[in-house]
Amino acid sequence: VRLVEPGGGLVQPGGSLRLPCAASGFTFSSYIMRWYRQAPGKERELVASVTGNGGSTSYADSVKGRFAVSRDNAKNTVYLQMNSLKPEDTALYSCGALSYSSQYWGQGTRVTVSP
Repeated sequence: VRLVEPGGGLVQPGGSLRLPCAASGFTFSSYIMRWYRQAPGKERELVASVTGNGGSTSYADSVKGRFAVSRDNAKNTVYLQMNSLKPEDTALYSCGALSYSSQYWGQGTRVTVSP
């Protein structure tokens, strides 16, 4: 099982970034996919979640209206589109896969929002 999140980096406040998470080794469409983040000195936060068929999404209040989660089951990839980024969005972003019996995690990618 692998979850790989390339695509982090440095972005200016107000900017946008799209994070992909490529999955392999499990039946992707059977899993809820989630994005988490952990800022320095803080606990991990669930940012966004999308159901297996992509039909339902949910977001943390801190990102609602700015972030959008989506998935492409044909490519085994989940995305996090981040808009209107703020310095407080700086964190290690990781994706996770959840089913009734299993849970997997990626290593994460660092996003820094700074002038």
